[in-house]
Amino acid sequence: MGCLANDSYADSTLIGDLGFIDKPDQTGIGEIGYEVLSAYHQKGFAIEAAEALIYFAFTLRELKRIIAQSSDNHGASIRILKKLGMEQIGRDENLLKWELKLESRQF
Repeated sequence: MGCLANDSYADSTLIGDLGFIDKPDQTGIGEIGYEVLSAYHQKGFAIEAAEALIYFAFTLRELKRIIAQSSDNHGASIRILKKLGMEQIGRDENLLKWELKLESRQF
């Protein structure tokens, strides 16, 4: 995972992290994860950072799909994943599974 820093504050406060859980697997699937400190929720940081990560990720030839997981009761994460263009592809108890295919994304 990487770190998410807010450079608009004088002290360059670390406000969260995001990145790929691991390298893409042999079929070209990579999983993203992110977390933002609660004091910085609803300010657009997560969507902005995730959008940049996805844009970068799809420049990598080996990556074909991006997946993510969210709790089924975490409305903010669900909204972020939908804004990113991800589609819900499954459910495992209280965990929703999401996917974004390379060909579904236009930059």
